[in-house]
Parts: sequence; C-alpha cells; structure tokens
Amino acid sequence: METTIYKAVIKAFSKALSKVPRGHQWHLSGYALTRQTSAAHVLGRVSLRLILYYRNPACTGGSLGQIPWCSCFFFLTHPTQAQRFHSPNDLLLPITKDVTTLQYVTKILHGTPLVPIKVVVDLGGPFLWTNCASRYASSSILRVPNRSIQCSRAKTNGLRSKTCLSSAQTCELLTENRVTRRATRGELVEDIVAVQLIDGSKNAGEITNVHHVLFSCAPTFLLNGLGSGAKGMLGLGRTRISLPSQISTALGTPQKFTICLSSSEGILVSDQGPHDSVFGTEISKSLMYTPLVTNQGDNSLQEYFIGIKSIRIDDKRLSLNASLLSLDEEGIGGTKLSTIVPYTTMERTIYASFIEAYVKSATSMNMTRVASVAPFGLCFSSESIDGTQLRPKVPVIDLVLQSEMVKWRISGRNSMVRVSEEVMCLGFLDGGLNPRTSIVLGGYQLEETLLEFDVGASLLGFSQSLLMSRISCSDFKSNSRLKEPL
Repeated sequence: METTIYKAVIKAFSKALSKVPRGHQWHLSGYALTRQTSAAHVLGRVSLRLILYYRNPACTGGSLGQIPWCSCFFFLTHPTQAQRFHSPNDLLLPITKDVTTLQYVTKILHGTPLVPIKVVVDLGGPFLWTNCASRYASSSILRVPNRSIQCSRAKTNGLRSKTCLSSAQTCELLTENRVTRRATRGELVEDIVAVQLIDGSKNAGEITNVHHVLFSCAPTFLLNGLGSGAKGMLGLGRTRISLPSQISTALGTPQKFTICLSSSEGILVSDQGPHDSVFGTEISKSLMYTPLVTNQGDNSLQEYFIGIKSIRIDDKRLSLNASLLSLDEEGIGGTKLSTIVPYTTMERTIYASFIEAYVKSATSMNMTRVASVAPFGLCFSSESIDGTQLRPKVPVIDLVLQSEMVKWRISGRNSMVRVSEEVMCLGFLDGGLNPRTSIVLGGYQLEETLLEFDVGASLLGFSQSLLMSRISCSDFKSNSRLKEPL
C-alpha cells in the first residue's frame, strides 16, 4: 500500500480493536495490539481483507519483523454484502424428492458466475460439500489456509491438527458421504452462495449473494450413491459452518430454519421474519415444541436428537427397555431425525415390541396381513384398509416426548407405504442389534410435517400431519421456484 493509505488502514483497524475486551496478543504488520475478539466482531468493522499473525503462547521463536515459524495464520475478511441486508422476508430453498434413491435434493447457486448445482439435503450433515472437479471454474473461489479462523471454525467437527507444526498449507476436513458412509479428506474453500427471498405471499423474490461461505471440495468418487446429477450434500446440522448457520451469522439473524418435506416437492426456509409469513398463522400456532438433545458422543454433536420417553400404539404403551431410549455418556441410544434414511429404523428389541403391538391393533381393525415385501417386515392387503390413499385408517402411533401432553403422532400416510395397488406396508424397519442410535426417524415419517429447528434455543417445533388439515408441504412451493440468473 501507499504510505498514507497504509497508515489510514492501521489507524482505522486499531480504533475498531480498541472497542473489544483485552486478552491475547495480536501482531499486525509491526503494530502490537493487545486485544481479544471474535472474528464476527472485527468483520463488522473492517472493510479490507487483512492477515493477522497470532502469537501462539505454546510456540517460540521469530520476532515482530519475522513471522514466527510456528505461528498460526488468521484471516479476517470483509463482511459479506448480505451482512448489510436486513429484511423481514425469508430465505428459501425448494426441495424435491428423488423417486429412485428416495433422497431429498435441492439446488443452490454458487460461484462467479453463479451456476446451479444439485445437492442432497442432509439434515444432520455438518457442512456443505461438493465435487469441485468440473469444467466450471469459479473466479471467486478461495482456498482456506490451515490454522486460519475459518479453519478453526470448521474443525469443530472435522480433522484436527494436534499441534501448529502441520505442514499442510490448506485446511482439510474429514468429508463424508453419509449415505454410503465413505469418507475422505476434503479441502476447505470459500465462495459466493446465492440465496433467494420469499415474501409473505410466497412469491419468490430477489437473489441475495452471501460471500465467503465455507464448504468442502471433495473428490468425484464420493458422489457414488447420491441421486442422479447430485454434486454433493447440503449439511444442515448443528455446526458453525452448516449453511443455515453461516447464513444466520452473515445476516445477523436467529439460528433457525424450517423444513417441510413431501413425496414430491417441499421447501426449506431460513426464518428471517414472522414465522407465519410463509406457512400461515393457523399452522404456525399449532406447533408443539420439544428440546433438542445434545449428543456428546464422537462426531454426533451436529445431529438432531429428541427425547422419546415412551411409544404408544392406539393409546397402549409399549413395554420397552427405557435405557435404549436415552443417550448414554458415549452417545449410544436415543432418537434422531434423518433425511438420508428413507424409513424409520428401530433397535431390534424395540422393533419386535412395536410390531407385536401394531399387529394386535391392526387385527382388531380387521386389517388382513399378507406376505412381507422387502425391505418392510409387516404388510397388509390394501382392500382391508379403510380410508383414502392419503389418509388410510390404520393404528395410530404416538411418540411421547417430555410429557404425556407432548406427542408426535404418526398415522395414516406417514406410517403406511403403498408398494402396489394390492399391498401396503408399515414404513418402519428393523435396525438390528446394538445400533449406535436406537431409533432413527426417517424421511418418510418426516414428510407432510412442518419442522422448525430453533438451533439457538435448542428446540424442535413440529406440527401434526398437514394432511389432516387437507394441505401438503408441496402447497408452500407454489411460487418459490429458484430463479436462476440469465
């Protein structure tokens, strides 16, 4: 920089840092500033990309005139354009279901110029990852250096450097295809991601760019097992670099998003305004809430767990080993929600009790059992089931949560799967003995239910099946098509 510009930058930067509490020692191009601050605090005040060298107390050597050989690099970046944007509108992503893989997919726009890519929605995934090996090359993509602030944020759930002596120049993350459970090293990068607004009338509006969004670049082989055309996975988990978390941080809004899945088209909304602006007052006020349970087990912090106390079928309580319903100190047991598991799975002893009770109730309703159709273990003749295809009259399943007054009811369309014109099967599967998670609520059971994930308050809001009110999650997508740039 020219001298006068340089001095002006240093003066402005020093003034910004003077407003934060005292703490560690930072070295900025020969100026010793004694301050400790979060990246977000500084980002809101600095309008240039600067490099800071953080003096790690555990390291020695070097001087102010030289970068210490074991210093860790911290990159402080310009606030995104979206940080200056405040709107009562919501951010949306339309979601469709891949009928072949039963995965839920969406499209995001990223890079310069903006291009759409299809990604699989992974509710419990830690971050967005894509395959960057394509003919398209974004001019705005940047590799994230090892030991930078961004790398530190990302590695809450990824690879960790035990010391600051690592020879890697760029930040690496353990990147996993959570459908096939294959994992490899991915390179952390940052780029522009475009998000679209939706107003209270559900009309898709302008596209807003969010800069410096972190995601992982993964090799092509990791795409195996994903739906046709998918180029990665969109993690919505409880981490600092999941896409909802990064957007909330960029916009300075609560960490909360709502998802509504269906067998055709649904929607994901990052709530920025009145909750009823998209889904309506009646549905919004009908939500029940249950605490999100934190799993302290290895690599499970980002998953969404809830506390089921008991299970009832037609109001009859199942006799279960209660310890299986709770998380132990190692993170084994409990119940989590998943969009990459097609149907709910249960630990084998839970499943056996569940099937026994369900058959008893089904028999009392004159439902005729028929041969099982894989992968399901319990099937019935469609002719013996009253009601309609969307609202079959079958035994009611209640997942009792923190009290008898708070129940997640699964009935009709969310419990029975039509496999042919003649046969319907119970959409719950045997999860085997000793699974890590006792109950995994799969995508089919989450469909046609409004799910509000208030990560900041650690609460899950859920509706009863929207089909009971003769509406569908697909109704909310009517005007929400992602407008791709010309």
